Parts: sequence; structure tokens; C-alpha cells
Amino acid sequence: MNYLETRKYIIQGIFLLVGALFALRLFYIQVVDSSYKQAAETNAIKSVIQYPFRGLIYDRNGELLVQNTPVYDLMVIPKEVKALDTLRLVELVNLPLEDVRERLKKARAFSYVQPSAFYQKLSTEEFARIQDNLIDFPGFYINARTARGYPHQSLAHALGYIAEISPKQLEDSTYSGYRPGDYIGKSGIELEYEKYLMGKRGVKYKMVNVRGVEKGSFKDGAYDTLSQAGQTLISTIDLDLQAYGEFLMNGAKGSVVAIEPSTGEVLAYVSSPFYDPNLFTGKDYGKNYVALLSDSNKTMFNRPIMASSNPPGSIFKLAQALVALQEGVITPNTGYPCNQSLVKCSHAHAAPSNLSIAIQTSCNPYFYQVFRALINQGKSKNTFKDTAIGLASWREQITTFGFGTELGIDLPNEKKGIVASTDMYNRVYGENRWKFSTIYSLSIGQGELGVTPLQMANFMATIANRGYYIRPHIIRSIGERGKPLPEYQKKNYTAVDAKHFTPVVEGMAAVVESGTGRNANLSKLGIAVCGKTGTAENPQGKDHAVFVAFAPKDNPKIAIAVYVENAGFGAQSAAPIAGLMIEQYLTDTVTRKSMEKWVLSREYLNVK
Repeated sequence: MNYLETRKYIIQGIFLLVGALFALRLFYIQVVDSSYKQAAETNAIKSVIQYPFRGLIYDRNGELLVQNTPVYDLMVIPKEVKALDTLRLVELVNLPLEDVRERLKKARAFSYVQPSAFYQKLSTEEFARIQDNLIDFPGFYINARTARGYPHQSLAHALGYIAEISPKQLEDSTYSGYRPGDYIGKSGIELEYEKYLMGKRGVKYKMVNVRGVEKGSFKDGAYDTLSQAGQTLISTIDLDLQAYGEFLMNGAKGSVVAIEPSTGEVLAYVSSPFYDPNLFTGKDYGKNYVALLSDSNKTMFNRPIMASSNPPGSIFKLAQALVALQEGVITPNTGYPCNQSLVKCSHAHAAPSNLSIAIQTSCNPYFYQVFRALINQGKSKNTFKDTAIGLASWREQITTFGFGTELGIDLPNEKKGIVASTDMYNRVYGENRWKFSTIYSLSIGQGELGVTPLQMANFMATIANRGYYIRPHIIRSIGERGKPLPEYQKKNYTAVDAKHFTPVVEGMAAVVESGTGRNANLSKLGIAVCGKTGTAENPQGKDHAVFVAFAPKDNPKIAIAVYVENAGFGAQSAAPIAGLMIEQYLTDTVTRKSMEKWVLSREYLNVK
């Protein structure tokens, strides 16, 4: 008992001794030694955010697509702002008084003690002028960071742009860690790969006096953290081919998408009209954005993946033929008369005696009868039910080509298009109240069909591969030595066996050799091009021109879709553009200058 009592007093004594030591130290700091008081009065710790370099983006050949350029932001810490001469600040930053007041109000609303951006993207002249006068504005300081820059004027719709994070995004837990004034990907690759491109910010702690003059690092930088640059992206784009596609499409509306069939890599991605991505890099970003957004030509509209309501036209006959071969309702040698009482044909020709000739001549009555054989196979004695059964089976096979679904390209806002379904017609007409005569326009790629230009190009890659496609993608790897992303290596097979593609490919070769696709013929260069022209009906004006192709015929290297709005027949405009781009990609030059001149003349827009 005595031992325990003694131990208690010892412990109490230790506590009293430690307390006395702390009290004496506190007395010394507060009363005897004035150095701490002076330091507190004359110095403060300021945290300076170190913004990381955003990841660079290269094309497939090592050409730089997106780089970083230095910019300067004027930051403010509201708590440290003392005796602010607002009028002088207005003069210094050259902003209206109300604007300055609103910016200060916004900064206080964010945080009274944390820094936020007051005025961003200062020019070099503005930076120099403001920096020299900051000593008179405690609470304000310059922070250096980088903005996006483009050594070219191409690929704006695919690259996307960055902009200041919105208040709504800051409230979203997805963007935890971001702060007001931070820049974030808003569209395209910049948005899709934000988490890889953004990097990781660092911070430096500096000692400053009451006038804002830096007195050195706090604790010799012991608490500083380095920023980490974002990761480099290697894209699939061929910048030379991309620039040439934009050159050919400049002045026209539409899309060009080119894909490497064996990999699914997107070689060119043209949405026309296009714009210079550098328009979104300076202080005039907001003004430029509003101007482009309100443009009557819909310049900001990302046509390759969002123009999903236009019918495919005659190029869809290829899909009809493949499904019909798989179903066994026709053979490669099946012939049909060109019976114009069923549906009109665009031009006179002999009755197709086999499938390849039907594709070459693009015979509408032939494919009307093919589709009827597909839909009405006699699986029900009730004509209406038989049509519904046939359409459901047809749709199931058509969607395996990537129609009516999102292909999953690594870009945001892809549309899935339209493929007619039994549910669609039941809603419109009622169950058992529609039949083949109601839906026959599907046979020639019209009616309740809508495909994106990306889906058209992917369709060509599928035929080039004789029955499968690899998901189209625009980024090959993450990191300079990164490997191809695993999600873009899987083969997606159609419902059609490989053997059925041969007569279709032969028909497509004949289209270019002696049919409506002659303007894409490269036989003089020893290149066999397989293609198909199309005309997409447009109730609002002149029809749209379509041409799809791949080349060479054997071991294809490029699949392409060209869609030119209000240009009439695909043979007149879309086929020449596709042929020129194939020549450029496969030979690295263009010899058919007369064809190039025809395309650039835009005379096809006036052809009736």
C-alpha cells in the first residue's frame, strides 16, 4: 500500500514539473524574448500552388499535337489584403471597377484565407506591369502555370479544350481536389483522359513580410511538395492525313473518318466546318466560344460521332446483302429483275444476274427483293407477325456491325444512331398493324435508320477484316513507352460468317473499277480500292453525299467514310475526297491534281 502511495506522488510530481517547464517557456517567449513577436508581426507563411505541366499529346508519328505554354495568373488571399486602393488596382489590371469588385467578392466567397485566381492568363506585358507594382498590394501575388498551345490548326473536335472548372463541377465529388481557378478538360481527348493529363499539383511555402516581399522558403522547403507532370498520350492520328482531310473539306459541311482496319486506330477525324484550337487558349476564349457556339454552320457540332439521324443510303445495301447471305435467303449467284414498279432505280442498267453486279449497279429493286426475302420467311402464317419476327431477327444481326449502338470510341458524347425495331413500329402503328410494305424503305438505307460517320467507317473496317472490327479509338497508349490499351485489342465479330464477305468485296471492287465510285479509282497506282457510293435523302434540302471504302483490297491498310452534306450524289464529291485521302495515306503524295482541283472548286455543290 505504501509503495502504491509513493508511486502516485512521483507521477504527480512529474506532471507538475513538466507543466512548470512549459509555463516558464511560454513566459520567456511572450515576455522576455521579443524575437517571436517581431517575426509574427513582420512575417507570414504563404503557400504557393505549383501547377503541374499538363500531359503532352503526340500523333502516331511523333508529331506534337498539344503542348504547354507559360501563362501567369494574379492570385489573391482576401485575409491579407490591407488598405486596398481599389481605384489604383482598377488602373493596374485595366478592368472595370464593377468587375474588380465582383472578382474580390468571388474570392472572399471561396475562402477568406486560401488563395484563389483574381485575374488569369496575363500577357507578358501585363505580367511585367503588375509584378512591378505588387509591393503596394499586400495579399496579391503572381502565380506561373501553363496553358495549352497548338503548333498546328488541326483536329480541334477530337482534341477538345480545357477551361476553368465550373462551380457546379466543384460541388461534384467526382472533382474533389480541384479548386476555383483550376483548368480542366471540357471536351474531346482533354475531357476523356483528364485523370491522366492533369498531373498532380505541388505546393511551396514561403515567408513574406507585411508588404508581401518574399523572405525565403519556410523551414528551407522542408514542407514543400513537387508537382508531378501529367502523362503523355500517344494518339492514333496521322497529322499529315488529318491536315489533308481538312484541306479537302474546307468550305464544305460533313465528316471524314479513316480507320486502320487491323487495329481500330483512327487515322483521321475531320468534322467540317472546323476551327483553330488556338482560339480557346487566350483571354478571348469566352468570346470565341460564344461566337462558335452561335455559328449557323454549327461549327462546334462534332459530326463524326454526333450526326446520328441521317440515313446511310445505298451503303446499307452491303449490310443487307451480308445478312441475307448468312440467312441463306440468297446466294452469291442470286439474280433479280430491276422491277421499277417496286421501287425506282437512280439510273438505267441491266437486270443484275448476281449479287456482285447488284452491288456494282446499286440496284434498288434488287435490294428491295432481298430485304423482302429476309423479312418474310414464312415463320408465321400471319403476315403481320411474320414481318415482326423477320424484322427482330434482322435487327439482331445488323447491330453486330456496330449500327444502333455506341461503338465506345474514347471520346465523350458519342451517339448510337437508329436501327428500326418492332417496338418502334408497334408504338407508331400498333401491334399487328404493319408489314413489309410499311417498312420497305429500309431495304435501300432509308426510313428509320440513322448512322454516324464513325459507324460508317467502322463498317468498312469490318468488311475489310471480313467479319470483325476492333473498337475504334483515338489514343494508342498512355505514357511515351506505354503499351496499346487492352480495351482496344478485342475483336468484335459480326453475326455473318467470313465466307460471305467475298462476293460483297468483289462487288465493291467493281463499284470503283467501273461503277459509281470511279472517282476513287487508284488502279494506275497499283492500288485496288473497294467502295460504295450512297445518297442520303434530306427532306430539308439537297441530299447528302456518301462514300465508304477500304484499300488495298487484300491486306487493307485504311478504311474510310466520307459524308458531305447537301452535295447530292456520293460519286461527285465524297468518292473523290476518299480516293485522294487513300492515295495520300498509302503513297504519301497526291498525283491526281485535277481531281483535287475539282474537289476544292466545290462545283459539286451546284450539280443538280
